[in-house]
Amino acid sequence: MSERSNVAMLCFGPAPASLRDGLSVAQQIGDTLWVANDETTSLERLQIHDAAPGDVVRCDEHQSFALMKYLDLPIPESDAEIDIEGLGYATDSGYLWVVGSHSLKRKKAEADKTAQKNIKRLSTLEADGNRFLLARIPVVQQNDSYALAKKVDSDGRTAAQLRGNKVGNDLTAQIAEDEQLRDFLRIPGKDNGFDIEGLAVIGSRLLLGLRGPVLRGWTVMLEIEPELKDGSSDTLVLKKIGPDGRRYRKHFFALNGLGVRDLCISGDDLLILAGPTMDLDGPVTVFRWRGGFVSGEESVVFADQLETVLDVPFGQGDDHAEGMCLFDADEQGRELLLIVYDSAAQSRRHGDLSVEGDLFVLSPPD
Repeated sequence: MSERSNVAMLCFGPAPASLRDGLSVAQQIGDTLWVANDETTSLERLQIHDAAPGDVVRCDEHQSFALMKYLDLPIPESDAEIDIEGLGYATDSGYLWVVGSHSLKRKKAEADKTAQKNIKRLSTLEADGNRFLLARIPVVQQNDSYALAKKVDSDGRTAAQLRGNKVGNDLTAQIAEDEQLRDFLRIPGKDNGFDIEGLAVIGSRLLLGLRGPVLRGWTVMLEIEPELKDGSSDTLVLKKIGPDGRRYRKHFFALNGLGVRDLCISGDDLLILAGPTMDLDGPVTVFRWRGGFVSGEESVVFADQLETVLDVPFGQGDDHAEGMCLFDADEQGRELLLIVYDSAAQSRRHGDLSVEGDLFVLSPPD
């Protein structure tokens, strides 16, 4: 089992203090760390500084990138959240991929409301149009760092997003025809409904991990291959890659009844951050699937085909592990895994704008 090696101190500013408390994704690109709060419409870039042995790794020089500058959001207002739940970098093409949850949400009960008002609130479902976002944005060098661009004239890369609108996109249209999954599109994410919470880039393909639904203990992942629509430079469509002309493949994983919270690639292996599908405190585990997705076929992966990499600490009402990424090797040459948390515990918060993420030593596969 892996062990915690160090702490990464993520320092935001100037920014709302709440930005640090709802981190949902993480991705390292060179000496920069990219994260997002799932209640915003922006990506946050931090500069990673080398640390002396035993010192905390500091990530600061915060800069925010508003996604509406690069993409056509269905609801182009800064407070219309995307619910960003997946981030992945394609090193060969230089694109940063981002995905929203694609989920419905149910209103919360509130202590100052009457019983009847709360019953009404709990009966109310909402669909935020920006949640149906799946997009790629070029990453460019900028002043010895990295930044986002809408278009790169030198190589022709352009920002592009999957065809969609305020009520869905090409992916949800496909899922609406799937006998296994279609009924879950009408159920909020935290009710075991359809909810994307992880993205991994595998060449030209994307793997989307679902927090829900979990079907009789089996977690679902969707494999897709977006490509530019003919004649367009900013609109993506899905290639036919699945059985019977489907534009996705399905993969099922036995994760002890847990759903996906994030994904990342380590060499030829897939790392899966898994946690409760419902709105619960509970076990959080990182699994490794060795040599995943080399066959191009749909998969059913049993528990004995997975290695448990680490059990992640979790709090009671806080400290929910939501994002992870590979982090540069430490001074001993060991590969590290960074995990960031939603609802960060008070003990992780420092000052007004900083928060701790955990760095774990990623043990090599047996």
